[in-house]
Formats: sequence, structure tokens, C-alpha cells
Amino acid sequence: MANFTAADLEQLKERGITQEQVEAQLERFRTGFPYLRIESPSAPENGLLTFSPELKKQCEARWDEYLANGGDVLKFVPASGAASRMFKALFAFVNGTEEAPAEGSPVAQLVERISDFAFYAELQKIIARLYGEGTTAESLIADGRFKDLVGAIILPEGLNYGQLPKALLTFHRYDGGAEVRTALEEQLAEGAQTAATDGKVRLHFTVSANHRKLFEAKLAEAVPAMEQKFGVKYDISLSEQKPSTDTIAVTPDNELFRDEAGKLVFRPGGHGALIENLNDIDAEVVFIKNIDNVVNEGHRESTIEYKKLLGGLLMTVVDLAYSIYLDLANPTEELVQEAEEFVVNTLSYFSKDLNGEGTLAERAEALRKVLARPVRVCGMVRNEGEPGGGPFNAFSSDGNSVAPQILESTQIDLSKPENAEMLKKAGYFNPVDLVCYIKNPEGAKYDLRKHVDHATGFISEKSAGGRDLRALELPGLWNGAMSDWNTVFVVVPASTFNPVKTVNDLLRPAHQ
Repeated sequence: MANFTAADLEQLKERGITQEQVEAQLERFRTGFPYLRIESPSAPENGLLTFSPELKKQCEARWDEYLANGGDVLKFVPASGAASRMFKALFAFVNGTEEAPAEGSPVAQLVERISDFAFYAELQKIIARLYGEGTTAESLIADGRFKDLVGAIILPEGLNYGQLPKALLTFHRYDGGAEVRTALEEQLAEGAQTAATDGKVRLHFTVSANHRKLFEAKLAEAVPAMEQKFGVKYDISLSEQKPSTDTIAVTPDNELFRDEAGKLVFRPGGHGALIENLNDIDAEVVFIKNIDNVVNEGHRESTIEYKKLLGGLLMTVVDLAYSIYLDLANPTEELVQEAEEFVVNTLSYFSKDLNGEGTLAERAEALRKVLARPVRVCGMVRNEGEPGGGPFNAFSSDGNSVAPQILESTQIDLSKPENAEMLKKAGYFNPVDLVCYIKNPEGAKYDLRKHVDHATGFISEKSAGGRDLRALELPGLWNGAMSDWNTVFVVVPASTFNPVKTVNDLLRPAHQ
């Protein structure tokens, strides 16, 4: 048991965190998180669906029908992250000793193609303001003032792109620069093209508290223009990560970490904390997509096509799952066998509880427990060297079931040769392209917090004020936070995955 002072307890109360929660987190630091057992990498015919022409046609028709009947759809976009990582190479150059970028370096590439960035016109205005009328990006380059050029992009006195959220950076331009759009605005556009019902588009952005006013100002400016352009009305909401989802920090010896004033130090629990924000959403169908995975409108055709296909596949799966669930209230042997085949063949779910034993009523009830869970359909792309999680058929942390799961490498014991070999064979990557159904067969909202596998977080090594600490990350939003969901993985083309991880990614064809 930790020794909490009266001030500590007051600090916990202010955050909405209980002493029992902190004790549980401290115990997790001591014991660590167990690795997950892998049954196999997901692959076509083994937990990974592919769109045949017939399935495409069926899914397109189902999604069109759902929207035409006033479907309850919302886009949920995690957008609280700052863009600082995008500009890591630029900060290193500005703070370094070299006056000119090394040939072939990311900074040299940026300088060479500076006029190809959508923020080029804004940058020119900033340069003139900072360095005098008539000064341009080109004149700075000619004079060898590379640090002044790069500083105008990332520093607070310039565009301040090193501190802004990625959502508010200018990503794309149209009509020769007459119109530019931020990542936020492209999410609005994509929503209008894929998820409008009765002329209304609902979006929800998670934001950080210190950037909320910037989001509100940008939306106030952008929404009227986007509504006019696409002929829709937007219903947009914002939320912040809840302080109650922050996790305690500890020393390398797993003791409470305190700041210079003696206060407990808490850290954000990672994107897994957003399951609380998602749980507050009142909608049937929720698309989840990272803020930076948007393309220039001229390259959006496949994105639109596959968003509709994912939505239609979700509804097709939900139609079957919930129909079977309701019919199982009056089970027959034929119906129970049909349900067992659906769970295994469509949901790729295997459980010790579904072993064909027991009375007909007991088998039906076990199947109903499986079917009455949130549903998600996740697009997967061929892995071409992108870092991040991937699709596997994995055992639950209690070992009772095997189901499709999105795993990070940190959740896999790579010291075991069989796991390392399976990881080599894993041919697909998670681009965070999900569509979820979060209401039960009776139409009531699930409590999504009850479907989290709390044994699937991880511990990372961090520092604060020059001192080492250990931080606890909650089960990831599309990893352990959705571990107890019914899941269908399906192959989508790489053209639907165009993230912006560094500023130079904006030079890729999909963003031009």
C-alpha cells in the first residue's frame, strides 16, 4: 500500500481518481502486463476478409440504404496530438551548428520543394513580416539563410507549426492556391462525401484543453464555407481527454513520483483513454480515423469508395448478428448450429464456452453473450514497412478465446522464436480505418468501458525535469480497449492510407 498524504488524496479527488485506482496502477507497475499469445497472423481465409465483386455490390447497396433511411452516423476523429513530431528534423537543424542542411537530408528536401507546400503562400507573408518587405523564401535560400526559412515555419514567431495541433496545419491547396485546407477541413469534406444523412454530417473531434479555442475559431471560419460547398449542415462536437483517465507516474523503483513541490505526477493515459470519450457518443455507427490520414480531394475516390464499403459491411454483419441473437431467444438445433457457424466463419471467434456441449438453452445463451457485443469492421492494408500495429488472431488475456485483435509489437513476446517468425509473416498493417456499431440489439447504448481488456496496456520509460520515470499507458483505443468487441478485418487498398508523419509527407502525390 502506498502512503498517501491528505494533500495527495485531495489531488486525487480533484482529478476524479480514486485511491483504489492508483493502488491498482501501482500493482500493475510492479507486476507488468502479460504478453498476449498469438494463434496466427491474420491473412485472407484466416481472419481477414477480402472484397469480392459480389460483396462490394452488396455492401454498397446496404450502405446507401442505411443512409437513405436516416442512418445514425458520426465520424470520431482523435485530434488532440501536437504536430511537433512532424518537424523533428527541422527543430534539430534550427538548434544545430550547421548553417546549411546536408545534401539529401529532410531539411534539404523541404528547401528544394518549398513552393510545393500548401502553406507556401502563408509562409511568404510570415517571412515578409519577420524579415522585411520584399524578403521571400527564395531570397532567404539565395542568401544562405536556411535557419531563418525553417524557423519561419516552426517557431512561435512564425507559422508556429511546431506547437500547433496537426489538425490545424495547412495540408492541401486548390485552384492554384486560391483555396487551402487544413487537415481539419479535409475531415469535414470527407464526412460530407461519405457519412451525410438527410443532409446532415455529424463529427466529433477530441482536442487538448490548450488548443480548444483554436479549434473553435477555425471551425467558426471553415464550417459555413464547407456547408455551402457540399450542400450539407454540420453538427460538430468537441471533447477533451478526461483527467480521470490520467495515470500515476512512478520512479524506476516503482515508488510514487513527485514533482519539486511534492505533488503526485500524473500523465495522459494514451489514446486508450479516449474510450471514455467514445462511450459518451450517442450514435449507432461511428467511423474512427486519424486526423492526418486525409488526401487532396483529387485523390479521394478510393477513400470514398472504401468508406462506403466498410460501412455497408458493418451493417451487413450487424444485420446477421442481431437477427440471430433475437431468434436465439427461442432456439432450435438448426438455429444454434447456424449461429455457431456465423460466430466462427464471419467473426473468426473461437471460445472454450462454445464447445457444442450443454443443453440447447445453454448453448443458445452462450452464443447470445458473444453476439450482444459492440461490432467493428477494420480496414487493413498490405504492410510495406510502416511502423505500428497489425491484425492477428490472438488469445484473450484469460486464454479462454481466440479472436481478431489489433496488436502492437510491445504486446508480443519476441524472445520466443515462434512469435518472431509469425511477426515476420504478418503481411498486413492497421491504418486506423474503423467503423463501429455501438448499440445493442434492443437499440440501447453499450457501456464500452465494460468491453476493455485491462491486462493489455503497457509501461514506458519517460522523464520529467531531467529525472527518469515510468508511465502507464492504458489499453489502446483500437487495441485492448476494443478487445471484447466482435471484429471483422477486411483488406483495403494502400491508396486509402496516406498519413502525414513528417512535413515532407505533404510532398507525396496524394497530398499535391
